[in-house]
Amino acid sequence: MRLALTLAVIAAPAFAQDRIPSHCIALAAAEPQVVPAALQDGLDPDAVLIRYIDHASFAIVTPDGTVAVTDYTGYTGTQDLVPDVVTMNNAHDTHWTTAPDARIAHVLQGWGEGSAPASHRLDLGSMLVRNVTTDTRGPFGEGARKDGNSIFIFETAGLCIGHLGHLHQIPSDEQYAAIGRLDVVMVPVDGGYTMRLEDMAGVVRRLRSSVVIPMHWFSQASLEAFLAEMSSEFTVVETGGAQIALSLDDLPSEPTVIVLEPAYID
Repeated sequence: MRLALTLAVIAAPAFAQDRIPSHCIALAAAEPQVVPAALQDGLDPDAVLIRYIDHASFAIVTPDGTVAVTDYTGYTGTQDLVPDVVTMNNAHDTHWTTAPDARIAHVLQGWGEGSAPASHRLDLGSMLVRNVTTDTRGPFGEGARKDGNSIFIFETAGLCIGHLGHLHQIPSDEQYAAIGRLDVVMVPVDGGYTMRLEDMAGVVRRLRSSVVIPMHWFSQASLEAFLAEMSSEFTVVETGGAQIALSLDDLPSEPTVIVLEPAYID
């Protein structure tokens, strides 16, 4: 398999880019934005940078400088990073903030207001961000909240990148259909705060993504348990670093779990 592993923090001037058509949803053109000097130097024009920041928070960066941050808590590191868009889920304060940076143009909540579910389809030109809601439960399995979580999907550079958020339920057939094909998926592997390991492994198998990135692990033990569960069907690559660069050409020929080590952007 050929994986473009980028294990240092990187950056470069933003430049205009014609988006590679994806099998998800077509996008329109938009003005690029410059990112700080630590996020995209040397990134190929058809690649996407994925940086594991902390817990369930990732930066997704396109070559034209568009930046999305998932499960944004208000802190990404000492770099003065201003993402174009952040997504949040309110299961815990490790997934959201009540005071996002006022300079961020788009703050997408994963939960709705009142009885209406959150519904997002944000077109940034080189990236489209959409969501599929799932139900959450309260502490100790009580107090179910309909549509309390969002699976956010980022379509860019011909790739579909999904972040399962604080997933508490096995998606229905209708939800799987709305999610669609995911080339890359970030999966919570805590073993119980979200879903039992067996159930989460079943979701991963159903999604059939080329690249699976574990997140939301509270101990090495829960991460190792997930890797052991998946190792008979997935190749496991432990990068030792915080980020990778992926393109359509770099997707592995066999389903692969890529382990990233979280690191703030400093």
